[in-house]
Amino acid sequence: MFVAVAKVRIIMQQNDSLKDKRRVLSSMTQRLRAKFNVAVAEVELQDVWRQAVLGIVTVSSSPSFVRESLDTVVRFIEGNFPVEVAAVTIDVF
Repeated sequence: MFVAVAKVRIIMQQNDSLKDKRRVLSSMTQRLRAKFNVAVAEVELQDVWRQAVLGIVTVSSSPSFVRESLDTVVRFIEGNFPVEVAAVTIDVF
């Protein structure tokens, strides 16, 4: 069994409050869970309006599959949400 963990730092320039941030993140996490069957949580910077760090996890019997899955998730975030991906780290265990 292989587990891949992504730490994705995002910047949301249009947010003016924590309420705006929560709206964007709620939509994002719901869509990612439904489309890719991954676990998603905000893991850092919970009180910062315009930044967030998401932890995204997936499990499979293939190390290449879990890595490719999270690469696809990151590309989906970049192309489908009003955010800028500032940094990404992906580890496979």
